[in-house]
Amino acid sequence: MGYNIGVRIIEDFLARTNVGRCHDFRETADVISKNAFKLYLGVTPIVTNWSPAGDEFSLQLDSNPLAEFVELPDNHTGLSYSSLLCGVLRGALEMVQMAVDVRIVQDTLQGDLQTELRLRFLRRIEESMPAGEE
Repeated sequence: MGYNIGVRIIEDFLARTNVGRCHDFRETADVISKNAFKLYLGVTPIVTNWSPAGDEFSLQLDSNPLAEFVELPDNHTGLSYSSLLCGVLRGALEMVQMAVDVRIVQDTLQGDLQTELRLRFLRRIEESMPAGEE
């Protein structure tokens, strides 16, 4: 969910913010938190829980704008509505040559006090030319 939104929204984000290429995953986390979430959702999540290798971190949202006017029916309590954010982040980062795994650790719609997304850097995607266009 949300992957196609991320694929399309990255172009708008880069045009609006004039942010250059990030040099490491820490800089990427900072741009996601302070620029992207602020621009599109009006919140600034806290970047926390870095792994010792520096390839994994959490984004903690005290208030999740996607959950403000949502109430899950009793028969759909397992629905992970905020997974939309995971797909958006994965799609957007893939368009800037970063393969990441994004998952929800905590969700306010599931009764947690905050929403926490966990991002793990998998690999840098190498740009390749389509066959016959070299």
